[in-house]
Amino acid sequence: MPGEQVQLTDPKGRSHLVSLQPGRAFHTHQGALAHDDLIGHQDGSVVTSSGGTAYVALRPLLADFTLSMRRGAAVVYPKDAAQILALADIFPGARVLEAGAGSGALSCWLLRAIGESGLLVSYERRPDFAEIARGNVERYFGAPHPAWRLSIGEFPADPPAADLAEGERFDRVVLDMLAPWEYADTAALSLGGGGLACCYVASTTQLSRTVEALREQGSFAEPAAWESMVRGWHVDGLAVRPEHRMVGHTGFLVTARRLADGVTPPPKRRRPAKGARDSAAWQDRDDGAGAPAG
Repeated sequence: MPGEQVQLTDPKGRSHLVSLQPGRAFHTHQGALAHDDLIGHQDGSVVTSSGGTAYVALRPLLADFTLSMRRGAAVVYPKDAAQILALADIFPGARVLEAGAGSGALSCWLLRAIGESGLLVSYERRPDFAEIARGNVERYFGAPHPAWRLSIGEFPADPPAADLAEGERFDRVVLDMLAPWEYADTAALSLGGGGLACCYVASTTQLSRTVEALREQGSFAEPAAWESMVRGWHVDGLAVRPEHRMVGHTGFLVTARRLADGVTPPPKRRRPAKGARDSAAWQDRDDGAGAPAG
């Protein structure tokens, strides 16, 4: 239909995202392809350009859309968005607070997961990024999403309550921002018992500060931290091997569950590293603790 998006993939696997408009054409060095030849065709059709190249025409997946969307800030890669949806347990009807809408990629994933019965309150401090995010979300869903509230400005130190009923709290807090450790208190105040905070950071320094801030805040169970890497495989008959390129490090994820009000986490017992025990032993020797009497 006119206005729909279609992904065209050539025999070499190169993809192009096209918004269909009557009377227009898609041009590459392999020839032109009229939009009218695509409008009205079934999803999964094969169409041929004027240069004789066959293209598979499919409606884009959300992963395809987010990788090709207009960008202000860097987008959250599909592999990380999938981890957030799964391990932050984003469910239909969830009330989610998001800091750092960026280009709207993660907002699209969150909105599709929570559905129209949920609530996503997103903050973006840069007006230009917020407008890009709004445009991308509306472009993907075809209209403003009824569950989305986008605010332009700094993430508040106090949890926003305008969109919640009295006494309600958010189910999830997702922080995709430069210094999420500064908002550990906001996350704790925004969540009810059993809620979950999820933070997306780029560097090991940010990772360390975020985890330690959640521990020190005192309202969360022990945080979990990880990264994911995706490696494709080439499969052609018996020629089976890993691809030469892979999607490696894009960011670290941290999740932590909110404890009930007034409950403090039990102290975590950690075995000292072998190096730490050896250092203590050498320190004892230097202090004379292990020296023979005489």
